[in-house]
Amino acid sequence: MSFLNVSYYSQALNRNVTFSAILPIDAPYAEPKPLKTLYLLHGLQGNHWDWPTGTRLKAWAQKKGLAVILPSGDNSFYVDQPARRDFYGQWIGQELVAVTRAMFPLSSRREDTFIAGLSMGGYGAIRNGLQYWETFSRIAALSSAIIVYDIPTYGDSEQIIYDRRYFESIFGDTQKIKGSENDPEALLLRIKDQGGEIPEFYMACGTEDELIKVNRRYRDFLWAQGVSLIYEEAPGIHDWNFWDSYIQKVLDWLPTDR
Repeated sequence: MSFLNVSYYSQALNRNVTFSAILPIDAPYAEPKPLKTLYLLHGLQGNHWDWPTGTRLKAWAQKKGLAVILPSGDNSFYVDQPARRDFYGQWIGQELVAVTRAMFPLSSRREDTFIAGLSMGGYGAIRNGLQYWETFSRIAALSSAIIVYDIPTYGDSEQIIYDRRYFESIFGDTQKIKGSENDPEALLLRIKDQGGEIPEFYMACGTEDELIKVNRRYRDFLWAQGVSLIYEEAPGIHDWNFWDSYIQKVLDWLPTDR
């Protein structure tokens, strides 16, 4: 197994960015085989080190023969922010995929390319997995911060994670989220309208997690739309004990070679 940290200049973000890569290379002199790949997103206030340090991800990825790309997405919710010239969605869904495929022996096939995340990264995986459905065939979302359901109803003094003004700096006018490219329901309906192929879903959330209600709401929407979804709940809060357990289930759900 190889574990690398990479920095390069991103056109989408107009600055140097960093990501880590887990590559399950069995032998240094073996002819490389195109690897199935998981793009794995961290949560709010995190970075590309979170998953490798908070879970046993490296050992499991090696066992599964799965490449894992771990970007540092700041506190962006992985959405495009034109006012800041920060196009995080474009970076995750287009540029990072192209860059990593050029650097490493990754498969370019949709059926071999997956996206997942926790909390903010769970929302980011849903948002970008649907926005770029032609790239990603499976989406896994743990304890997802699908807070776009609640933000439009909040007053200036109320807080979900940060205050309303913070989320306006990320999403713009919060009253216009519904129906936009940041609305995970609208994105899925758009794929259906276009006759596209909706990615398969895996979702999980702890029953004591404050985000359980929005996860159940999106679960119900997916079921109503007839989407292929595995949904699991178990006792747990918003912490690494839950994610360490469920990232292994995510990897078992992915169609890896091992």
